[in-house]
Amino acid sequence: MISKSKNLVAAFTVLFLLLLGIQAYFLVKTYQLKENEINRNIYTGLSDITEQLEDHGGIKKFSSDSLQSIFIQYNNQEITKQEFLNLFEINRKSNQKKFSQYIDQEFKSEGYKVAAKIEYVSIVFVPNNHSLIDKPIVLYETENKVSNPKILNTGTWETSSTSPSKDKDKITKNNTFLVKSKTSYEILNIKSIIFKELVVLMICCFALLVAVLLLYIFTIKNLIKQQKLVEILHSAVDNISHEFKTPIATLKIASKTLKKDWNPKTLPLIDRQITRLESLMFQLYKDDNEGETIKIKPEDWGFVIQDLVFIYPDVQFVLNNNTSQEFPFDKNLMETVLKNLCENSVKYGASIVKINIIQSAFTLDIEVSDNGKGIEKKEFKNIFEKFYRIQSNNIHDTKGLGLGLYFVQKIIKKYNGTITVSSQPKEGTTFKINLPYEN
Repeated sequence: MISKSKNLVAAFTVLFLLLLGIQAYFLVKTYQLKENEINRNIYTGLSDITEQLEDHGGIKKFSSDSLQSIFIQYNNQEITKQEFLNLFEINRKSNQKKFSQYIDQEFKSEGYKVAAKIEYVSIVFVPNNHSLIDKPIVLYETENKVSNPKILNTGTWETSSTSPSKDKDKITKNNTFLVKSKTSYEILNIKSIIFKELVVLMICCFALLVAVLLLYIFTIKNLIKQQKLVEILHSAVDNISHEFKTPIATLKIASKTLKKDWNPKTLPLIDRQITRLESLMFQLYKDDNEGETIKIKPEDWGFVIQDLVFIYPDVQFVLNNNTSQEFPFDKNLMETVLKNLCENSVKYGASIVKINIIQSAFTLDIEVSDNGKGIEKKEFKNIFEKFYRIQSNNIHDTKGLGLGLYFVQKIIKKYNGTITVSSQPKEGTTFKINLPYEN
């Protein structure tokens, strides 16, 4: 059984981790799909950005002629490198606000926060293949900077013109420049957007995992509980005869007594023990004690103690009974209560057991105290459980099924009574029962 339980735990752990992995994979793939979908929307919105800037954004652009002129001046060293770069920097700064407004307006309805940048990555003078720049020049850029760029598009175009040559043998000079441009962007709030869209799905996945885990824990707890119950029941099968030891031992002693010497008190004792056996069997197989109720009379308490004295001659039983009427409680059930409490005292080392039965106007009080081993306080909450037996160092010191106090509490509850216990280890234990009745 233990081996099967370990295999079950191992199998569930593997399956749970597999489910966790599937859920994680599913979420990652869903995130990637959402990310790709958003990037497609951005790509569509910005695909013709360079052509739309002047018409829709109100942004001033370099004309082809002005660019050509700037390139020629710089290539002919008519302006310095710094002056060349400053021309583009001034253009970038002057258009930055309008460029940002244009980009924001494009994606306002979707709630995307987009940063974009248009730049020249290379400018080459074609005749001698001379590169005019050693790093990209930014033409337009939003106020929000692009830190992790995604390439929107790249382009290559050529601008050319002719001019008088300084060489008299050549009439014109070819001024052709090959320009490569790149447009890049970044969605600054893409993670928060996707998270908002996936939050319900993530909660559902988490709830599913928690539900499976809780179901597993509940199942394991029940399995452990059932295993303990099976172990207890196996122990019960081994010790079943012990629960009936008192009446059977009494009958054997009575039988031997009859063979040796006739005693008129022996036959009533036998009758009581036979009734006791029937009562025990009835309690084991019935949930409620049904049938005719034989009310307990004042003298019946004394008969119970006489039987106990007969069985346990080495134990002193002291009965204080002030009842003077019969009570609306089943005789056999009251006998079970009293005998179980007294026999528990004997089992746990008592040499003196005191029984006080006190009648008041509306209640019957029964008190059983002994000088036995006592019970530790931590055991109080368990001693009335079915099949529970007090253990010492994880070992049962006494034989029994652990049904005695369970039956006692069940009978007390049947009559709407209460039972309390107080005890000191090595000093003794006291059980107090209060049973209400109508006078």
